[in-house]
Amino acid sequence: MKKILNHIRRQPEETRKTILHFLTVFFAVVLVFLWIFSLGSNLKSEETQIKIQESAKPFEALKDNIPEVW
Repeated sequence: MKKILNHIRRQPEETRKTILHFLTVFFAVVLVFLWIFSLGSNLKSEETQIKIQESAKPFEALKDNIPEVW
């Protein structure tokens, strides 16, 4: 690992910036995929579905009280 880091340090600044940008985008994509994967499994759980239905009830009452214009 030290060998790789020393090799990168000897590179011109533009090359180091390119490596930095590539690694930043790579890890951001990995984090987004992990977030999407965990979000999908969380939304499928029965407990979450019940919470979603319970939290939607006030909006249903609000919708019922709005007169239809069309």
